[in-house]
Amino acid sequence: MNLLTGAGGGVMTSVSRAFTTSPRARGICIGIVPCASIDERASPRDGYPNPFVELPILTHLPYRGTRGTDDLSRNHINVLSSNAIVALPGGSGTASEVALAVRYRKPIVVLTTSEALVSSFDPSVPRVLDIADVEAFLRLRAPLPP
Repeated sequence: MNLLTGAGGGVMTSVSRAFTTSPRARGICIGIVPCASIDERASPRDGYPNPFVELPILTHLPYRGTRGTDDLSRNHINVLSSNAIVALPGGSGTASEVALAVRYRKPIVVLTTSEALVSSFDPSVPRVLDIADVEAFLRLRAPLPP
């Protein structure tokens, strides 16, 4: 199983670090990298990718955050390239990825211990409380190949 994130800081760095420093038989950490700006599409945004991304995929897509559902956002790539999505509490960029997962009918679950932390996320998306629930979700939605 691979990990795919938006290649940035915060939670993206934390999950990338956890994935790459944990024992694994296979899988890599992939990061979809936004460009610096609409005018600087050949350069990655400052601070991207985080140091734990093993395969950075540079894009010409500058939008993120509140513009995360815009056609010029890498969030479409993140969602459409995933077999299953586990959303963690986050800001407007995460909320836009949750909305895109619903739009594209991708299997998704939100891991949170506080509804207040994910109140901006689509309420139709199931919430789970612990990692065992995430594991069960992934086993059903993104089984490992033999």
